[in-house]
Amino acid sequence: MRQAQTLNEAQLRRVIQYCRSRRHPTRDETIILTSFYAGLRAKEIAALTVGNVFDEAGNVREQFILSAAQSKGGHTRTVYLNQRLRKALGDYGAIKYLGNPQRPLFESQKGGHFSANTMCQLFLDIYKAVGLKDASSHSGRRTYITRLANKGVGVRLLAELAGHSHISTTQRYIDVNAEQLSEAVELL
Repeated sequence: MRQAQTLNEAQLRRVIQYCRSRRHPTRDETIILTSFYAGLRAKEIAALTVGNVFDEAGNVREQFILSAAQSKGGHTRTVYLNQRLRKALGDYGAIKYLGNPQRPLFESQKGGHFSANTMCQLFLDIYKAVGLKDASSHSGRRTYITRLANKGVGVRLLAELAGHSHISTTQRYIDVNAEQLSEAVELL
């Protein structure tokens, strides 16, 4: 099976621009940013609750725990949120009712949690609309891991952030391209 496409900054900006033209612009943009800046799987994004991301005072947490039921493989893991994602989540929280911590963070058309499949379909619809035919719900996750690897983050740390039990799994996520290879040999 072919791996999901990693996106560059220009492609990500195109996706964000397109999200802003959709029926649920803030929700869709925040879903995309959660994929790219937290490296979460579609299933995990679909399962997020208000209480995962926002504290009792309505502030965005710096980190939260994904329960075993919310994550793949039946393991809990800590998700760390960078400043850009915390700001986007804060903007999203400003238009969302935060009073019930059990409510879905991202509500489907019908008002409940997205299923993993409908979340995957949302990603596919957005990527197809901007002409990214090899992108999928895993593109944000692969881009997240690849970008961190390119900035020198070690594979052991990457595996922990991604929730992988084995670093060999994480290594398969790291995209290598000609530009990186060219830059690598210049380090000598």
